[in-house]
Amino acid sequence: MLDHTESHLSHAHSFAGRSHHPERSLPILSGIRRHVLIVTQFYPPDYAATGQLIAELAMHLSRMGLKMRVFTGQPGYAFDADSAPKREIHDKVHVQRSRVSRMWPLRIRGRAVNGLLFCLRTAVHLIRAAHRRELLVVTSEPPYLPVMGYLAHKLLGLPYICLIYDLYPDVAVALDVFPARHPLVKVWDWLNHHIWKRAEQIIVLSSSMRDRVLAKAPDLESRITVIPSWADPQLIYPMEKAKNWFAQRYGCVDRFTVQYSGNLGRCHDLETILKTAELLRDEPIQFVFIGRGAQLQACMERVARSQLTHCRFLPYQDKAVLPYSLTACDLALVSISPGLEGLVAPSKLYGILAAGRPVAAICERHSYLRQILHNARCGQAFESGDAVGLADYILALAGNPSLVKSLGDSGRRYLDQHYTPQQVAEAYWQVLTQRI
Repeated sequence: MLDHTESHLSHAHSFAGRSHHPERSLPILSGIRRHVLIVTQFYPPDYAATGQLIAELAMHLSRMGLKMRVFTGQPGYAFDADSAPKREIHDKVHVQRSRVSRMWPLRIRGRAVNGLLFCLRTAVHLIRAAHRRELLVVTSEPPYLPVMGYLAHKLLGLPYICLIYDLYPDVAVALDVFPARHPLVKVWDWLNHHIWKRAEQIIVLSSSMRDRVLAKAPDLESRITVIPSWADPQLIYPMEKAKNWFAQRYGCVDRFTVQYSGNLGRCHDLETILKTAELLRDEPIQFVFIGRGAQLQACMERVARSQLTHCRFLPYQDKAVLPYSLTACDLALVSISPGLEGLVAPSKLYGILAAGRPVAAICERHSYLRQILHNARCGQAFESGDAVGLADYILALAGNPSLVKSLGDSGRRYLDQHYTPQQVAEAYWQVLTQRI
């Protein structure tokens, strides 16, 4: 299993494994055409991880010499602020926001309708801005947005790069939204191949996702680049719970705390986590869930029905709070539901590594997460349904504080070596500047 993953991590177009040299300055682009437009439905003040990561990426690329623009929507998924400026400039990144529908944002149908409306507004924007001759970076948020890149190329002559966060229609099939033989699935796969074939490059977040794309389009191997997500080690850093106001406020200081922070959606195995909490109901262990998603209500109802008083649910936290919320635990959880390996790539892992906390990952045997945990020596992986194994691991860590610190420190070192914003931005820079 490990050898299989390593073979792809060593591919010429893969990011993983590069080390960062602090003394090396980032390259600065020279030339005439330096314009890049990123199109994504979610962007701050949305809390959605994809939007937060795009904002950081655009900022770093701007500092490296690219003229960055972002076209996005108003907050519409995970947000506190009802609106944001229609136009703003932040860190030299020009952001333009379109109106966006908020119909049932946590339901699949609602998100599908909202995404389609955003695509229509994107089409209008691209027509109006075609004279800028920008390189487009189209994300998979919403999942049919890459169609806009393809049409902009065919009708307006604009080059585009596909940035795949979640692989559709495979996610919809895995979640039983559509049967595998549904005509829409066949059409979507056909469209994907044509979209990817015309793209300047296809960027995916993991080696597992690269395998999935290659299984559909083996002729496009040279166009696929693996560039993972990241976390800012200057924003998020190890902090003792006793000195952490968030840990103090929510009673995490004197109890061993297991945390799940992020989207509680259908792509994440929360069943195994809740079973583990049930097994540990009589132990001095606390479970803290931070975030929201399609499974939130069901999880809260189950916790109440089972009287799991050691479980607590908190809303999404502002980015400024993340350094405190992510370090208010002793063990952090990452999960991918069975059948979704390579279709999604949880970005929460990198924030956990930055926070210097051990990781327990619930994933399949061939998951790229296992390779990272093995290389970083920062935790352990479990198969879906193995609540007993996860419970035993939690109890072992709860009884060994020195091991908790050792695993957390090891993960932090690995992040510093491989997954900082500067390193990832340089990988994006190399891909983008070859196409400008």
